Amino acid sequence: MHGKDTLRGTAMLDWGYDKAVETWDGLTVGGALPRVTEIHISRSTNRLNGSIPSTLDNLSNLESLDLNKNDLSGSIPSELGNLSNLQQLDLGFNQLSGSIPPELGNLSNLQWISLGFNGLTGSIPSSLGNLSNLQWISLGFNGLTGEIPISFGNLSNLQGLFLDANELSGNSRFLQQSLSIAESYPRL
Repeated sequence: MHGKDTLRGTAMLDWGYDKAVETWDGLTVGGALPRVTEIHISRSTNRLNGSIPSTLDNLSNLESLDLNKNDLSGSIPSELGNLSNLQQLDLGFNQLSGSIPPELGNLSNLQWISLGFNGLTGSIPSSLGNLSNLQWISLGFNGLTGEIPISFGNLSNLQGLFLDANELSGNSRFLQQSLSIAESYPRL
């Protein structure tokens, strides 16, 4: 990416490009009227720092948000829970802190979520158990505490659950089922 490498908490993301948005690295634009549907900006090509702007919820057609392996800090904006078309959310391998917003449980189309390898604390919101399309959850290597939500038992499409290196507890039968699922699939 040739433009600015810092996400800013302003109403508009300033990528520093003078070209049409359809040509920007890391973005996928689709539809008759150009709409941003995917953002894939990882450290392999960039090194974003700063906080994640809450105004990303203005990208109502966004299906994939991948900002993994950057230097992003601060909390996860609760406004991301307004991205009703979001199917993939990858904020792993950053320096994010605070709790996981319960509003992420509003993402009814979400299939894949990775928030691992950050500094997240607090409990896992039970609202994540409402995500019936969810196939993968990676929350490992944070500072999460408390019980694994019983609502995770409702995740009938779940294929991978990664909660390593946290201080979590829960029903041992559920944990055994989760561990057998997780051992069957590669790590995220």
